[in-house]
Amino acid sequence: MTKSTWNINDVPFQKGRIAIVTGANTGLGFETVLALASKNMEVILACRNMDKAQNAQVRILQKYPNAKLKCMPIDLSSLQSVRTFAADYLKEYQHLDLLINNAGIMIPPFSLTEDGFESQMGANYFGHFLLTLLLLKTIIKTPNSRIVSLSSIAHKSGKINFDDLQSQKSYSAVQAYAQSKLACLMFAYELQRRLEAAGSSSISVAAHPGLSNTELSRHLPKLASLIFMPVFTTFMAQDPSKGALPTLRAALDENAQGGDYYGPDGWREFKGLPVTVRSTRRSQKEETAKKLWEVSESLVGEKSPI
Repeated sequence: MTKSTWNINDVPFQKGRIAIVTGANTGLGFETVLALASKNMEVILACRNMDKAQNAQVRILQKYPNAKLKCMPIDLSSLQSVRTFAADYLKEYQHLDLLINNAGIMIPPFSLTEDGFESQMGANYFGHFLLTLLLLKTIIKTPNSRIVSLSSIAHKSGKINFDDLQSQKSYSAVQAYAQSKLACLMFAYELQRRLEAAGSSSISVAAHPGLSNTELSRHLPKLASLIFMPVFTTFMAQDPSKGALPTLRAALDENAQGGDYYGPDGWREFKGLPVTVRSTRRSQKEETAKKLWEVSESLVGEKSPI
């Protein structure tokens, strides 16, 4: 692991560029938008709850009054909502410099989405997979564009279970979360391979926030929350503004390479400054990633343009 020399303050202004950030109203997503707005990038806040999105927009404008922001509704757990969002975006915009697939849920009780996906696989992975495919032609024709996929330390214990992809035979909230975040990372790698094969200047990169104190922990059991969270927030976790730094480096570092994976440089990658980090051997298995891609195309009903 190399020492981090990257600093958000050194990033040049991004005027004329446009980004989409999913889950932009809170936590990592909010801090990501705040930083992008500080660099004069136009940002689409792609959120499920428009009231919360507009509240986030107001808060950002209070700090950066000239920020160019737009709230657009998307529910990543609904393929129809994702399709509507993409169609609405493409009606209004002709280019896209940055797609940050940030939104996610963590360890909820078992449920299936309206499309029959386990909720974490649906919101964390399948929704973003479809969103990326629908916007990919526009991204590719935008010079030096990027797709940033959010993974997690949890990917290290993840396994893609093709025999029970939606956890209907057996459900562990923790394992389903790990699978979804492994899927996001494998998607980032496979997307990069496909972009390279297509001769595109666009790149696919990934990031994880380490341990960050966000609303993702809301599904923790109450007793665990009372006992564990004070220790977690005091000694182990970093606040969302720090947790967003790996995402921001993946999005804005001029030296980033396709297939890079960013995370904190501290102990066990829990917190620290953003650097390139290693992922598991399992996450780098090309045959598994190719199969996952093909299965995902079938399940979301969309063929990739590359």
